Amino acid sequence: MHTVYLSLGSNLGDRPANLRAAIERLHRPPQIRLTGVSSFYETLPVGETPEPVPDYINCAVSVETLLPPLALLDYIQKVEKEIGREPTFRWGPRVIDVDILLYDGITLQTERLTLPHPRLMERAFALIPLAEIAPDLVLADGVSLAERLQNPQVLEQTVRRVEL
Repeated sequence: MHTVYLSLGSNLGDRPANLRAAIERLHRPPQIRLTGVSSFYETLPVGETPEPVPDYINCAVSVETLLPPLALLDYIQKVEKEIGREPTFRWGPRVIDVDILLYDGITLQTERLTLPHPRLMERAFALIPLAEIAPDLVLADGVSLAERLQNPQVLEQTVRRVEL
């Protein structure tokens, strides 16, 4: 079994319900077993967009899977479509967004998937929920999540835990 960490986000519609629907679908196949879910966090959108984008609700999920990385990505994209994700502009609004953050600690770069997620280290909305479910995780560069969260670029981002 492979240990995988995912980041989930939604900023359209019933955001918490969209996240719950994705979590429920992510562990439907027998090759994927859900092992952890973080709290939900409200965050400001990241990236420059041609129009204002609503705030996100994000969480992190850990799973164990028998699926190789690209097969897991295919399944994740199927789940996103089932929930209603439609193509939009980069960093645009979306009903659901599921990213593979880490897959066993392997490094991979293809046209479709880069592991670890290339912007993980800059994103408090991914690091904070990840630290909640994997507090002792040491990243590929040898830095722990706790240390990474002390990065000023991460500390300046607004991430607020929400009770739903």
